[in-house]
Amino acid sequence: MNAKAKTGHERIIETVKIALMAAIISVLGPFSVPLPFTPVPVSFTIMAVYLTAYLLGAKTGTVSVIVYILLGLAGVPVFSGFTGGAAKLVGPTGGYIIGFIFIAVIGGIFVDKFKGKFWLSLVGMVLGTAVCYLFGSLWLAYQAGMNLKQALLAGVVPYIALDCVKMVAAIILGKQVKPLINR
Repeated sequence: MNAKAKTGHERIIETVKIALMAAIISVLGPFSVPLPFTPVPVSFTIMAVYLTAYLLGAKTGTVSVIVYILLGLAGVPVFSGFTGGAAKLVGPTGGYIIGFIFIAVIGGIFVDKFKGKFWLSLVGMVLGTAVCYLFGSLWLAYQAGMNLKQALLAGVVPYIALDCVKMVAAIILGKQVKPLINR
């Protein structure tokens, strides 16, 4: 028997954390500000994903992000602009939504490995975001008939500074909240 097998109580706590963070992403996700020059809106979804990666780590955080995506896929209006359904995932911004999984995995790995140290957690978030940006931009280019440069200019460049602020804010908030949810 595995010495690290989780007890029933630990599994329940983990499930509650997954559901809680999926709910937080789902509540923040629909609020967005459309920009006139791009199909990619400014939203709070990515901030919630950063917070999820920081609070739950790679495995549990990734499950929470996947639950959020599945809720949207099922038609629950949790995506930007209070939308949901498969059309959103296969549309121009769908790659960024799927890319949130990379943020949870990579950012969460860094948080887990380096015990939430600020700068190393930030490096993990930056790397996860870079993969999300790349995946989302390739998807945007394909769906919108753009070349990669156009997709990067439309779907990444306008968001870099604000996403960096969101990363820092999520880590600072996460450092305050993590002890409360791990009691």
